Amino acid sequence: MTDTVTDRFLRYVVVDTQSDPTSTAQPSTEKQKNLGRILVAELLAIGLTDAHLDEHGYVYATIPSNVDKPVPVICFCSHMDTAPDFTGTNVKPQILRNYAGGDIRLSGDPQQVIRVDEHPALRDQIGNDIITSDGTTLLGADDKAGLAEIAAAAKYLIDNPDIRHGTIKLLFTTDEEIGRGVDKVDLKKLGAQFAYTVDGETAGYIEDETFSADGVEVVIQGVAIHPGFALGRMENAIKIAGAIIDRLPKETAPETTAGRDGFIHPTGVSGSMEKASLGFIIRDFDEAGLATKEAVLEQIVKDVMTTYPGSSYSFTVRHQYRNMKTVLDRHPEIVENAVEAIRRAGMTPVRGSIRGGTDGSRLSFMGLPCANLFAGGHAFHSPLEWVSRQDMEKAVKTLVELAKIWAERS
Repeated sequence: MTDTVTDRFLRYVVVDTQSDPTSTAQPSTEKQKNLGRILVAELLAIGLTDAHLDEHGYVYATIPSNVDKPVPVICFCSHMDTAPDFTGTNVKPQILRNYAGGDIRLSGDPQQVIRVDEHPALRDQIGNDIITSDGTTLLGADDKAGLAEIAAAAKYLIDNPDIRHGTIKLLFTTDEEIGRGVDKVDLKKLGAQFAYTVDGETAGYIEDETFSADGVEVVIQGVAIHPGFALGRMENAIKIAGAIIDRLPKETAPETTAGRDGFIHPTGVSGSMEKASLGFIIRDFDEAGLATKEAVLEQIVKDVMTTYPGSSYSFTVRHQYRNMKTVLDRHPEIVENAVEAIRRAGMTPVRGSIRGGTDGSRLSFMGLPCANLFAGGHAFHSPLEWVSRQDMEKAVKTLVELAKIWAERS
């Protein structure tokens, strides 16, 4: 089990699987299917005879039950794509064995340094083997660590039939990083009652709460005219957009909030003198807070527009995902069983909240209640991403224990 999860992880991260938010296809990039095919081949080799890749790039597989009593069907889920925030092409994983402490300078770009002061979780890794990229790409631990851990746990369960467990479904998704991870999932085919994404960070953590999330698009229609004749007539949409951004509350931004505080975050601006568009994401842990922040943003837009009487705007809110806690609270056994599995795997369980979302957010509201388990990675979406071999092994053990507990308690 020890070598298996690391070897799998190192195989997976070198496959470029970045998703593309500008694409309308599903998956957004065909290269995600390259990893899907590898995963199917490995799952078939383990003995999961129904493992297959569908037209949307999803991988489905089943670990059959080996008990003669009814046990709820659970699903382990991870995503194959990596974030478009930083390149994932030509990943060169590096292993720092028996980490002795201190900052880690990455060999491919010496300017990239994983500093202990900025990554305090490193202090818990003394003596462990740390896997990083070479600093020129992201690593892909988000979420190829989860893929490797689920595949390794599946092999362990198949190889050890004395471990009693119910039916376990595996689901590997595409396009999670661009918010489309479960758009095309066939839940009827999957056939699970409860699920766990393996997509978290620090070992020992289970998360049963996410942000609630909306996107907002503001489109400004200005007044365009030749600049030589613009006096008292031009209303430049670019300047209007800039005025809106300038008035955003400084205390309600990602860079000034933490814990359970939500934010208003501009994600894009484009346009010309005549017309400009602004994109925002709004985040809060409850829907009332979400609505309040959207009202604050729209009031800013209205206030700015009063000084541009010839111009107009549209304000469009798009639902993205909601806090999965409202669903999980109705099924406390999902988290209770995971807490016990983490404890049996030798860790102190920590329940946390995600300042973001996972496939589990959407799955929960689609009818498949889903919590999020740690995968062990850190500094996601950046060239400083890292994971330890030992934390991946702890995740494998947690999944094995979780399979046992669901059978024991049924």
